[in-house]
Amino acid sequence: MLTVKVLTRVLFTLYLLTLLWLVLFKISYDIPAILADYQTRSVNLIPFVTWGQTGVSETATNLITFIPFGLLLGMNFRSAAMWRLLLIVFGFSVVVETLQFVLAIGTTDITDVVTNTVGGLVGLVVYRLASKIISTKILDGVITVIGLILFVAFLLLRGLVFQVRY
Repeated sequence: MLTVKVLTRVLFTLYLLTLLWLVLFKISYDIPAILADYQTRSVNLIPFVTWGQTGVSETATNLITFIPFGLLLGMNFRSAAMWRLLLIVFGFSVVVETLQFVLAIGTTDITDVVTNTVGGLVGLVVYRLASKIISTKILDGVITVIGLILFVAFLLLRGLVFQVRY
């Protein structure tokens, strides 16, 4: 029987791989085509300067997308200091944004790094606060079950409903 601890690690790994797939390849199955055809390379180092063009929706999407990162990171590394976990979220975001530039598959934007990091922070804080109210065993079990259900639903929706074409 799989333990909750093993399932949380599996879920965290699946989440990170899916997050990379989402951010780098826009959930496309045709990764070679993305790498060959997209070829857009730009850098924005002024936070929130493109807000008028992208609007609040992209900022909110980035924030919401990284909340599970904080939750799952908090679950898997409960005893680590908050600032260390936040540094991991920040580092991951910087690496992903840098990869977008290196692979020429999108815009490298400091706003994304900021909103991704804030989303991770929200997840970390929510997990820490919830674990003070609810036993971590129950909390981890609930988050893991909900996370696995959402992951399967995401894959089904992606495969059956939302046919992304690039």
